[in-house]
Amino acid sequence: MKKAAWIRRPPKGAATRPDEGEPEDWDIDEGPKDVAGWSTGAQANMSAVIRWTAWGLLILGPLLGAAAYLSAPAQAGPSQKKPAQAAPATTGAQGAAGFAQLFVAACIEAGEGDQAKLAAYYPDAIGLRLEGDSGRRRGEQLTVVRLRQTDRGVWSVTVAARVTDTMSPANPSAGDRPDDKGDAKAAAARAVRYFQVPVATAPTADGASGYTALAMLAEVAAPEHIKAPALVYGPMRPALPADPRTQAVTEFLTAYLTGAGELDRYLAPGTNLTAIAPAPYTGIAVDSLAIEGEKGTEPVTTVPGDGTQLRLMVALRATGHDEVRAPLAYALTLKARASRWEITSLDGAPAPAPVRTAAPSAGTTPTP
Repeated sequence: MKKAAWIRRPPKGAATRPDEGEPEDWDIDEGPKDVAGWSTGAQANMSAVIRWTAWGLLILGPLLGAAAYLSAPAQAGPSQKKPAQAAPATTGAQGAAGFAQLFVAACIEAGEGDQAKLAAYYPDAIGLRLEGDSGRRRGEQLTVVRLRQTDRGVWSVTVAARVTDTMSPANPSAGDRPDDKGDAKAAAARAVRYFQVPVATAPTADGASGYTALAMLAEVAAPEHIKAPALVYGPMRPALPADPRTQAVTEFLTAYLTGAGELDRYLAPGTNLTAIAPAPYTGIAVDSLAIEGEKGTEPVTTVPGDGTQLRLMVALRATGHDEVRAPLAYALTLKARASRWEITSLDGAPAPAPVRTAAPSAGTTPTP
Protein backbone atom coordinates (compact mmCIF):
# COMPACT_ATOMS: atom_id res chain seq x y z
CA MET A 1 0.00 0.00 0.00
CA LYS A 2 1.32 3.35 -0.93
CA LYS A 3 1.66 6.03 1.70
CA ALA A 4 0.18 9.42 1.01
CA ALA A 5 2.24 12.53 0.74
CA TRP A 6 1.12 16.13 0.44
CA ILE A 7 1.81 18.19 -2.69
CA ARG A 8 0.42 21.54 -3.82
CA ARG A 9 -1.81 21.92 -6.98
CA PRO A 10 -2.93 25.14 -8.61
CA PRO A 11 -6.64 25.97 -8.48
CA LYS A 12 -8.91 25.07 -11.37
CA GLY A 13 -9.19 27.59 -14.13
CA ALA A 14 -6.05 29.44 -12.96
CA ALA A 15 -3.26 29.96 -15.39
CA THR A 16 -0.15 28.20 -14.43
CA ARG A 17 3.06 30.12 -14.83
CA PRO A 18 6.38 28.34 -14.95
CA ASP A 19 8.02 30.88 -12.64
CA GLU A 20 5.29 30.84 -9.96
CA GLY A 21 6.67 28.96 -6.95
CA GLU A 22 3.75 29.36 -4.47
CA PRO A 23 0.58 27.39 -5.63
CA GLU A 24 -2.54 28.11 -3.61
CA ASP A 25 -4.13 24.69 -3.12
CA TRP A 26 -3.21 21.25 -1.77
CA ASP A 27 -3.83 17.80 -3.20
CA ILE A 28 -2.80 14.27 -2.28
CA ASP A 29 -0.20 12.25 -4.10
CA GLU A 30 -0.04 8.54 -3.47
CA GLY A 31 3.64 7.97 -4.28
CA PRO A 32 6.44 7.33 -1.73
CA LYS A 33 8.57 10.46 -1.34
CA ASP A 34 11.51 11.68 0.86
CA VAL A 35 11.11 14.94 2.72
CA ALA A 36 14.27 16.93 3.38
CA GLY A 37 16.36 13.78 3.24
CA TRP A 38 14.19 11.88 5.77
CA SER A 39 11.70 9.20 4.84
CA THR A 40 8.33 9.27 6.47
CA GLY A 41 9.26 6.10 8.43
CA ALA A 42 12.38 7.73 9.84
CA GLN A 43 10.33 10.73 10.78
CA ALA A 44 7.90 8.54 12.66
CA ASN A 45 10.73 6.86 14.56
CA MET A 46 12.24 10.22 15.46
CA SER A 47 8.87 11.45 16.71
CA ALA A 48 8.63 8.43 18.97
CA VAL A 49 12.10 9.05 20.40
CA ILE A 50 11.30 12.70 21.10
CA ARG A 51 8.00 11.73 22.71
CA TRP A 52 9.62 9.20 25.09
CA THR A 53 12.43 11.60 25.93
CA ALA A 54 9.91 14.28 26.88
CA TRP A 55 8.09 11.79 29.14
CA GLY A 56 11.38 10.81 30.76
CA LEU A 57 12.23 14.41 31.52
CA LEU A 58 8.79 14.99 32.98
CA ILE A 59 9.27 12.03 35.31
CA LEU A 60 12.92 12.70 36.28
CA GLY A 61 12.53 16.50 36.68
CA PRO A 62 10.89 16.44 40.14
CA LEU A 63 13.30 13.75 41.34
CA LEU A 64 16.38 15.75 40.26
CA GLY A 65 14.97 18.92 41.82
CA ALA A 66 14.37 17.20 45.14
CA ALA A 67 17.90 15.76 45.14
CA ALA A 68 19.40 19.19 44.46
CA TYR A 69 17.36 20.74 47.28
CA LEU A 70 18.44 18.09 49.79
CA SER A 71 22.13 18.34 48.84
CA ALA A 72 22.27 22.18 49.18
CA PRO A 73 23.64 23.51 52.54
CA ALA A 74 20.95 24.73 54.93
CA GLN A 75 20.66 28.50 55.23
CA ALA A 76 18.88 30.47 57.90
CA GLY A 77 16.55 32.92 56.24
CA PRO A 78 16.78 34.33 52.74
CA SER A 79 20.13 34.51 50.98
CA GLN A 80 22.08 37.66 51.66
CA LYS A 81 24.86 39.44 49.89
CA LYS A 82 28.27 38.20 50.99
CA PRO A 83 29.83 40.83 53.26
CA ALA A 84 33.13 42.38 52.33
CA GLN A 85 36.19 40.83 53.90
CA ALA A 86 37.02 42.50 57.18
CA ALA A 87 40.34 44.26 57.65
CA PRO A 88 43.10 42.35 59.50
CA ALA A 89 43.07 42.72 63.26
CA THR A 90 46.35 44.65 63.29
CA THR A 91 45.34 47.14 60.62
CA GLY A 92 45.61 50.80 61.67
CA ALA A 93 48.07 50.52 64.59
CA GLN A 94 50.37 53.26 63.32
CA GLY A 95 47.47 55.50 62.35
CA ALA A 96 45.80 54.99 65.74
CA ALA A 97 49.00 56.07 67.47
CA GLY A 98 49.24 59.28 65.45
CA PHE A 99 45.53 59.99 65.90
CA ALA A 100 45.89 59.63 69.69
CA GLN A 101 48.81 62.09 69.77
CA LEU A 102 46.76 64.72 67.95
CA PHE A 103 43.78 64.17 70.25
CA VAL A 104 45.91 64.50 73.40
CA ALA A 105 47.46 67.73 72.12
CA ALA A 106 43.98 69.14 71.37
CA CYS A 107 42.66 68.13 74.80
CA ILE A 108 45.57 69.76 76.65
CA GLU A 109 45.05 73.07 74.84
CA ALA A 110 41.24 72.97 74.97
CA GLY A 111 39.29 75.56 76.94
CA GLU A 112 35.87 77.12 77.02
CA GLY A 113 34.28 77.10 73.56
CA ASP A 114 36.62 74.45 72.07
CA GLN A 115 34.05 71.63 71.98
CA ALA A 116 33.97 71.59 68.18
CA LYS A 117 37.76 71.13 68.04
CA LEU A 118 37.55 68.06 70.23
CA ALA A 119 34.49 66.72 68.41
CA ALA A 120 36.68 66.25 65.33
CA TYR A 121 38.33 63.41 67.30
CA TYR A 122 35.56 62.42 69.73
CA PRO A 123 32.06 63.25 68.41
CA ASP A 124 30.42 63.26 71.87
CA ALA A 125 32.75 66.05 72.98
CA ILE A 126 30.28 68.53 71.47
CA GLY A 127 28.29 68.28 74.71
CA LEU A 128 31.25 68.57 77.13
CA ARG A 129 31.58 71.35 79.68
CA LEU A 130 34.99 72.97 79.22
CA GLU A 131 36.49 75.56 81.54
CA GLY A 132 39.43 77.94 81.43
CA ASP A 133 40.94 79.89 78.58
CA SER A 134 41.64 78.17 75.31
CA GLY A 135 45.36 77.62 74.79
CA ARG A 136 46.32 78.31 78.42
CA ARG A 137 48.24 75.02 78.45
CA ARG A 138 50.37 73.39 75.80
CA GLY A 139 51.56 69.82 75.34
CA GLU A 140 55.21 69.33 74.41
CA GLN A 141 57.34 66.31 73.57
CA LEU A 142 54.29 64.16 72.85
CA THR A 143 55.20 60.57 72.08
CA VAL A 144 53.51 57.17 72.14
CA VAL A 145 54.92 54.94 74.89
CA ARG A 146 52.41 52.10 74.77
CA LEU A 147 50.19 50.66 72.04
CA ARG A 148 47.92 47.76 72.95
CA GLN A 149 45.06 46.16 71.01
CA THR A 150 42.11 45.54 73.33
CA ASP A 151 39.65 44.20 70.75
CA ARG A 152 39.30 43.84 67.02
CA GLY A 153 39.72 47.33 65.58
CA VAL A 154 40.18 48.95 69.02
CA TRP A 155 43.51 50.26 70.32
CA SER A 156 44.54 51.58 73.72
CA VAL A 157 47.21 54.23 73.11
CA THR A 158 49.25 55.76 75.94
CA VAL A 159 50.81 59.11 75.06
CA ALA A 160 53.52 60.81 77.15
CA ALA A 161 53.51 64.63 77.23
CA ARG A 162 55.13 67.46 79.11
CA VAL A 163 52.39 69.98 79.90
CA THR A 164 53.38 73.62 80.25
CA ASP A 165 51.25 76.52 81.54
CA THR A 166 51.49 79.45 79.14
CA MET A 167 49.87 81.78 81.68
CA SER A 168 52.52 81.29 84.37
CA PRO A 169 55.48 83.70 84.46
CA ALA A 170 58.67 82.17 83.19
CA ASN A 171 60.73 83.75 85.98
CA PRO A 172 58.82 84.25 89.25
CA SER A 173 59.73 87.34 91.22
CA ALA A 174 62.18 87.06 94.05
CA GLY A 175 59.52 88.19 96.50
CA ASP A 176 57.38 85.10 95.89
CA ARG A 177 57.82 82.70 98.77
CA PRO A 178 57.68 79.01 97.91
CA ASP A 179 55.04 76.98 99.67
CA ASP A 180 53.79 73.42 99.50
CA LYS A 181 51.20 74.31 96.88
CA GLY A 182 53.76 76.11 94.75
CA ASP A 183 56.25 73.26 95.06
CA ALA A 184 53.63 70.72 93.99
CA LYS A 185 52.70 72.89 91.01
CA ALA A 186 56.32 73.26 89.96
CA ALA A 187 56.94 69.53 90.30
CA ALA A 188 53.86 68.76 88.19
CA ALA A 189 55.06 71.19 85.53
CA ARG A 190 58.44 69.44 85.33
CA ALA A 191 57.02 65.93 85.29
CA VAL A 192 56.13 63.93 82.21
CA ARG A 193 52.44 63.00 82.25
CA TYR A 194 50.77 60.03 80.57
CA PHE A 195 47.36 59.96 78.87
CA GLN A 196 45.50 56.88 77.69
CA VAL A 197 43.22 57.15 74.65
CA PRO A 198 40.86 54.44 73.30
CA VAL A 199 40.89 54.60 69.49
CA ALA A 200 38.65 52.65 67.11
CA THR A 201 39.67 52.07 63.52
CA ALA A 202 37.77 50.68 60.52
CA PRO A 203 37.93 50.82 56.70
CA THR A 204 36.17 53.77 55.09
CA ALA A 205 34.20 53.85 51.84
CA ASP A 206 37.30 54.66 49.78
CA GLY A 207 39.30 51.78 51.30
CA ALA A 208 41.44 53.91 53.63
CA SER A 209 41.46 53.56 57.42
CA GLY A 210 39.30 55.82 59.56
CA TYR A 211 39.70 56.62 63.26
CA THR A 212 37.62 57.92 66.15
CA ALA A 213 38.11 58.21 69.91
CA LEU A 214 35.70 56.11 71.96
CA ALA A 215 35.95 58.34 75.03
CA MET A 216 37.82 61.30 76.43
CA LEU A 217 41.41 60.68 77.42
CA ALA A 218 42.33 59.27 80.86
CA GLU A 219 45.46 60.30 82.74
CA VAL A 220 47.36 57.24 83.97
CA ALA A 221 50.56 56.39 85.81
CA ALA A 222 53.88 56.03 84.04
CA PRO A 223 54.63 52.62 82.52
CA GLU A 224 56.33 50.27 84.94
CA HIS A 225 60.06 49.82 84.62
CA ILE A 226 61.48 46.33 84.17
CA LYS A 227 64.74 44.72 85.10
CA ALA A 228 67.22 44.77 82.25
CA PRO A 229 68.08 41.31 80.86
CA ALA A 230 71.60 39.95 81.12
CA LEU A 231 73.85 40.62 78.12
CA VAL A 232 76.45 38.47 76.38
CA TYR A 233 79.23 40.91 77.21
CA GLY A 234 81.55 40.72 80.16
CA PRO A 235 81.95 43.53 82.69
CA MET A 236 82.91 47.01 81.56
CA ARG A 237 86.64 47.60 81.95
CA PRO A 238 88.96 50.47 81.00
CA ALA A 239 89.82 50.66 77.30
CA LEU A 240 93.59 50.21 77.12
CA PRO A 241 95.32 52.10 74.28
CA ALA A 242 97.51 49.08 73.45
CA ASP A 243 94.50 46.80 72.98
CA PRO A 244 93.86 46.23 69.22
CA ARG A 245 90.12 46.30 69.91
CA THR A 246 90.37 49.75 71.48
CA GLN A 247 92.31 50.96 68.47
CA ALA A 248 89.77 49.53 66.02
CA VAL A 249 86.67 51.03 67.65
CA THR A 250 88.37 54.39 68.29
CA GLU A 251 89.40 54.79 64.64
CA PHE A 252 85.99 53.69 63.37
CA LEU A 253 83.92 55.88 65.71
CA THR A 254 86.15 58.89 65.10
CA ALA A 255 85.47 58.64 61.37
CA TYR A 256 81.78 57.87 61.97
CA LEU A 257 81.05 60.72 64.40
CA THR A 258 83.50 63.45 63.39
CA GLY A 259 83.99 62.82 59.66
CA ALA A 260 87.75 62.58 60.09
CA GLY A 261 89.25 59.92 57.84
CA GLU A 262 87.88 57.37 55.39
CA LEU A 263 85.21 55.23 57.02
CA ASP A 264 85.58 52.35 54.52
CA ARG A 265 89.12 51.56 55.61
CA TYR A 266 87.82 50.40 58.99
CA LEU A 267 85.02 48.20 57.62
CA ALA A 268 85.13 44.49 56.80
CA PRO A 269 84.54 43.53 53.14
CA GLY A 270 80.82 43.60 52.32
CA THR A 271 79.92 45.99 55.16
CA ASN A 272 78.20 49.24 54.11
CA LEU A 273 77.98 52.09 56.62
CA THR A 274 77.82 55.85 56.11
CA ALA A 275 79.29 58.48 58.40
CA ILE A 276 76.90 60.96 60.06
CA ALA A 277 76.63 64.15 58.02
CA PRO A 278 77.02 66.86 59.00
CA ALA A 279 79.37 65.60 61.69
CA PRO A 280 77.86 66.34 65.13
CA TYR A 281 81.11 66.04 67.09
CA THR A 282 84.68 67.25 66.88
CA GLY A 283 86.35 64.44 68.80
CA ILE A 284 85.79 61.32 70.91
CA ALA A 285 87.41 59.55 73.86
CA VAL A 286 86.77 55.82 74.33
CA ASP A 287 86.52 55.15 78.08
CA SER A 288 85.63 51.47 78.50
CA LEU A 289 84.84 48.21 76.71
CA ALA A 290 82.72 45.16 77.53
CA ILE A 291 83.85 42.14 75.51
CA GLU A 292 81.69 39.12 74.69
CA GLY A 293 82.59 36.18 76.91
CA GLU A 294 85.50 37.95 78.55
CA LYS A 295 85.74 37.66 82.33
CA GLY A 296 89.40 38.34 83.08
CA THR A 297 91.26 41.65 83.16
CA GLU A 298 94.49 40.55 81.49
CA PRO A 299 95.65 42.98 78.78
CA VAL A 300 95.21 41.85 75.19
CA THR A 301 97.75 42.93 72.57
CA THR A 302 97.29 40.36 69.77
CA VAL A 303 94.67 39.67 67.11
CA PRO A 304 93.39 36.08 66.60
CA GLY A 305 93.23 34.26 63.28
CA ASP A 306 91.27 35.50 60.26
CA GLY A 307 87.50 35.07 60.45
CA THR A 308 87.25 35.29 64.24
CA GLN A 309 84.18 37.35 65.22
CA LEU A 310 83.67 39.30 68.42
CA ARG A 311 80.82 41.37 69.84
CA LEU A 312 81.51 44.19 72.25
CA MET A 313 80.04 47.28 73.91
CA VAL A 314 81.96 50.54 73.90
CA ALA A 315 81.31 53.53 76.19
CA LEU A 316 82.73 56.89 75.09
CA ARG A 317 82.44 60.65 75.46
CA ALA A 318 81.94 62.72 72.32
CA THR A 319 82.84 66.39 72.24
CA GLY A 320 80.27 68.61 70.52
CA HIS A 321 80.82 71.86 68.69
CA ASP A 322 80.00 73.67 71.94
CA GLU A 323 82.93 71.86 73.64
CA VAL A 324 80.54 69.91 75.85
CA ARG A 325 81.13 66.17 76.15
CA ALA A 326 78.16 63.82 75.83
CA PRO A 327 78.23 60.14 76.93
CA LEU A 328 77.43 57.64 74.17
CA ALA A 329 77.46 53.83 73.90
CA TYR A 330 77.66 51.54 70.85
CA ALA A 331 77.22 47.80 70.31
CA LEU A 332 79.58 46.59 67.58
CA THR A 333 80.58 43.33 65.93
CA LEU A 334 84.20 42.93 64.84
CA LYS A 335 85.97 40.40 62.64
CA ALA A 336 89.69 39.61 62.48
CA ARG A 337 91.43 39.86 59.11
CA ALA A 338 95.13 40.26 58.24
CA SER A 339 96.16 40.77 61.89
CA ARG A 340 93.68 43.59 62.50
CA TRP A 341 90.12 44.03 63.69
CA GLU A 342 87.50 45.34 61.25
CA ILE A 343 83.93 46.46 61.87
CA THR A 344 81.28 44.13 60.40
CA SER A 345 78.14 45.77 61.86
CA LEU A 346 76.86 48.62 63.97
CA ASP A 347 74.34 46.60 66.00
CA GLY A 348 70.88 47.97 66.62
CA ALA A 349 70.88 46.89 70.28
CA PRO A 350 73.14 45.07 72.74
CA ALA A 351 72.89 41.30 72.45
CA PRO A 352 71.05 39.59 75.35
CA ALA A 353 72.51 36.48 76.90
CA PRO A 354 70.84 33.19 75.93
CA VAL A 355 68.19 32.03 78.37
CA ARG A 356 69.26 28.96 80.26
CA THR A 357 66.63 26.35 81.08
CA ALA A 358 66.70 24.97 84.60
CA ALA A 359 68.28 21.53 84.85
CA PRO A 360 66.09 18.79 86.37
CA SER A 361 66.73 18.30 90.07
CA ALA A 362 68.36 15.13 91.39
CA GLY A 363 65.98 12.24 91.70
CA THR A 364 63.57 13.64 89.14
CA THR A 365 62.77 11.25 86.34
CA PRO A 366 62.69 13.03 82.96
CA THR A 367 59.38 12.82 81.19
CA PRO A 368 59.78 10.74 77.97
